[in-house]
Amino acid sequence: MVMALKKKPVTGMKDMLPKEMEIRDYVIHLIKETYKAYGFSSMETPCVEHIENLCSKQGGDNEKLIFKILKRGEKLKIDEAKEEADLVDGGLRYDLTVPLARYYANHANELPSPFKAMQIGNVWRADRPQRGRFRQFMQCDIDILGEAGNLAEIELILATTAMLGKLNFKNFTVCINDRNILKAMAAYCGFKEEDYDEVFIVLDKMDKIGRDGVAAELIQMGYAKENVDTYLGLFDEVAPDVSGIRYLKEKLGDYLKSETADGMETIISSVEAAKEAEFGIRFDPTLVRGQSYYTGTIFEVTMDDFGGSVAGGGRYDKMIGKFTGQDTPACGFSIGFERIVMLLLENGYEVPGGRRKKAYLIEKKMPKEGMLKVLSLARADRENGYQTMIANMKKNKKFQKEQLEADGYTEIVDCYADSVDRL
Repeated sequence: MVMALKKKPVTGMKDMLPKEMEIRDYVIHLIKETYKAYGFSSMETPCVEHIENLCSKQGGDNEKLIFKILKRGEKLKIDEAKEEADLVDGGLRYDLTVPLARYYANHANELPSPFKAMQIGNVWRADRPQRGRFRQFMQCDIDILGEAGNLAEIELILATTAMLGKLNFKNFTVCINDRNILKAMAAYCGFKEEDYDEVFIVLDKMDKIGRDGVAAELIQMGYAKENVDTYLGLFDEVAPDVSGIRYLKEKLGDYLKSETADGMETIISSVEAAKEAEFGIRFDPTLVRGQSYYTGTIFEVTMDDFGGSVAGGGRYDKMIGKFTGQDTPACGFSIGFERIVMLLLENGYEVPGGRRKKAYLIEKKMPKEGMLKVLSLARADRENGYQTMIANMKKNKKFQKEQLEADGYTEIVDCYADSVDRL
């Protein structure tokens, strides 16, 4: 008995119909053109990375979601394997940042400094699928490597928001924070350095479980109520703008370095002055971002239409040093490509300036001379900017035309053998 093949895609992955692909292709083109205008250069890395790189404790929870690849050929000795490392030597990349760090470490002498990288490609995570989240999805990253100053953050935010503006998104907000501000606030409130990551994981749930929920969870974990109350009270006192940064600079004293606070203020004021799109920028001291590789500034773009973030990134000055032994300043911003496309599809987005679409329907008994005439007409239409289709006429011509019209064909020409000369 032959087993029936499965026609549905693997769970968490999806087939893409032409309408979605038209939008995806347009958005990718727009991203590339916008980022190139800001001086970013296209580059690419393989979809498979060394398992050691993927499991280097830099990707946070993403490292639990790796699609791992078995060794091949003679290297795969299942009977002799004692641990996973004996079976696995590679994995599908779960983001583009770790591969970029390896790429830069390998090619730094061939690249300009600073290096403004643009990478667009699929990544894979064995995650639980949900709205706007798949196991295979496209990421679009821009990164600036070798720039230690705030200019990197400013340019990344300006380029990303300019691109979103070109897609007619307006009601979005750039939320910005700094890991060093998070640490300074925790230290001021009496938390130990070894507890920071655990405290920040709970703080990151603020938008889901609220202030009381965060407090209850921290106290349940054994932290002193006095420290927790002081900590959460501090967030209540901070305004979501440069005045909030100035307040923390004064309040935290020696716990917060002046250059950290001043740099954050410079980023916000510079972006507000130079932005090309219509959006808001907000200082958010509760912003954490889960990846452990972030060392300084972190940011996200939230969108009212989605009810969550559609882009995120930050500074990761220690990652490249894991490969080279020498730290290199690095900062990046990643757009949630799949979420952006989903929002455009849900809102009935139409690609602007698309080609006019014209179809020729040929009756089946069309002679060779008539076919050549239609082919010549279609070629002339393409030269004049049309997207043309030639198809045999079906019995149910009415339904065939309805399908073509639904696909955007505004001109449909019936071609019969006895009238083709008049076309």
